Amino acid sequence: SGPWAGTALPVLQVVQILGDKFPYKLISKKIDLPEYQGEPDDISIHKCQEAARQVDGPVLVEDTCLCFRALGGLPGPYIKWFLDKLKPEGLCKLLAGFEDKSAWALCTFAFCAGKDKPVQLFRGITEVSMFIYCPVPVVMYLNAIYSCDVKLNIQHHYSRLKCHMILQKSF
Repeated sequence: SGPWAGTALPVLQVVQILGDKFPYKLISKKIDLPEYQGEPDDISIHKCQEAARQVDGPVLVEDTCLCFRALGGLPGPYIKWFLDKLKPEGLCKLLAGFEDKSAWALCTFAFCAGKDKPVQLFRGITEVSMFIYCPVPVVMYLNAIYSCDVKLNIQHHYSRLKCHMILQKSF
C-alpha cells in the first residue's frame, strides 16, 4: 500500500505532477480523522500523524484554508464549516463592514513516511485581493467563492502545483 490522499481526482493530479520519482504508490483511502482545532500547520501535522497511525504506513494529507485579512485569518482551516453554514453569499456578508476584502488561500500537503515518523509540510499560497461572491455552482468551493476571475482560479491551482513541485523535489 502507499500514501493516502483524499479523493481519486486529487490523487491522479498528484501522481501526474510527482511522476515516477516519488518513492510511494499513491492510493485513495477513506479514513475517519478527528476534527482538530488550532493553527493550519498544527492541524495538518495532527491529521497526518493520525492518518499514518490508522493506515500503519506512509500518508499524504491535503488541507485547504481560506483566510480573510479583516478577520485575522479566519475562517482559515474552518472554511468547510463556515461554507456549510453560511453558504458562499454568507461568507461575503461577513466582510460587509470591513474595508479590507482581501484574503489568501492556503494549500498544505502533509507527508509522513509512517507512524512515529516526522511530518513534512509543503505549502502553497494564493493571494486574493478582492473577495467576491460569484453565483456559480460550488464544485471546488474556493474557485467558486473567491473570484469570478479565471486568473485567480488558475493561481489557486498554480499554488497547489507549486506545492506539489516542492514535494517532488523532496524525494
